[in-house]
Amino acid sequence: MKENQFFEQQTMSSRIKASIVSEYFPKYCNIIINKHKPKELRYIDLFAGPGKYEDGNESTPLLVARNCLKNSFLQQHVRFIFNDNTYKEQLETNFMTEFPLGTFTINPFFSNRTVGEWKPITQYLIKSTHVGRCNESPALLFIDPFGYKGIETNVLAQFLQNWGNEIFLFINTKRIHPALENEKFEPLMRDLFPTTYETIKSDRKFKQSVSERLQLIIDNLGLEYQKILGTRVYYTAFRFQEEDIDTASHYIVHLTKGKRGFDLIKTIYNDFANVGTIFDGINTYTFDVKKIINPITELFDIGEQNIDNLKQAIYTSYCGKSISAFNLFEEHQITGNYCRSHYSKALRKLVSEGLLEASFTDNKNHLVSVLISKDCILKFK
Repeated sequence: MKENQFFEQQTMSSRIKASIVSEYFPKYCNIIINKHKPKELRYIDLFAGPGKYEDGNESTPLLVARNCLKNSFLQQHVRFIFNDNTYKEQLETNFMTEFPLGTFTINPFFSNRTVGEWKPITQYLIKSTHVGRCNESPALLFIDPFGYKGIETNVLAQFLQNWGNEIFLFINTKRIHPALENEKFEPLMRDLFPTTYETIKSDRKFKQSVSERLQLIIDNLGLEYQKILGTRVYYTAFRFQEEDIDTASHYIVHLTKGKRGFDLIKTIYNDFANVGTIFDGINTYTFDVKKIINPITELFDIGEQNIDNLKQAIYTSYCGKSISAFNLFEEHQITGNYCRSHYSKALRKLVSEGLLEASFTDNKNHLVSVLISKDCILKFK
């Protein structure tokens, strides 16, 4: 699909992508606010598009703003920064039609610069916004280029290092694969993989399946940020499979230094995934448009297999120990892709199988045996 045709009609996958980001941002803001109330919270979209498709469906900028308007604190403290070198005028018109000046206390900003070529964008991203103890303008950065141009990992890592900053990166793996084999694209690939370019070119030859090669790309992206920053970076990918192919074509990758953001994004990914996927280090949360067009009844409940796998991992780690459900979740959830609801189900299953005793210290009657709470005490047998 040519770039100038992309916004004619919204695909199901584009709708899911926009929904993930627009659902995440207000909840991300609440996480920040609970720790520190900054002067403002920023939503930055460097490839924002026109805000609406020609078929009338809305894209991320309008959906994010609409969700923020439901919260009075966000209405007063969110700054929207939109950039698109082609659709700036259309985006501004579409945005202002629904959200006239004054709707948000801080007026939105629109620009039409080319990412990767206009230096002030780079300078803006790497400039530290820390004032005193905390970052006074934490930001969620959404980068959805048409391919991979304009993605400079060294720059994005400097952005991520600021307290509270997080990134959504939408990548087209169908374009990255051939680009890694074409010397003409080496500069762009080195921008994307500044420390692992040679490694990924070599290692991908030893991966037997397409899924393994795709996961190699995702893992190397995440590891780039950890190497550059020298600290733990949590990265989680959501996979899109289109109607004309059986393998993944795109991923949206979330990057954060915070455990709460890692917890939240997995919950949201789980809400939008429609494919039962076993988390085996290769597979991840997945949306397959073919399941919407041609629903198929699965013979086996793959989701239940995830619960069984997590249940066994938890029991192996905590056998003979006592701990609150909250503390267990905090310790263990950072080790993999399982979300909060997976932990609740796995722990309740351990109770039903007699391998775990759960009690509450809040003197309340609970309808379920386990809640992810400090008041829920777990005693493993």
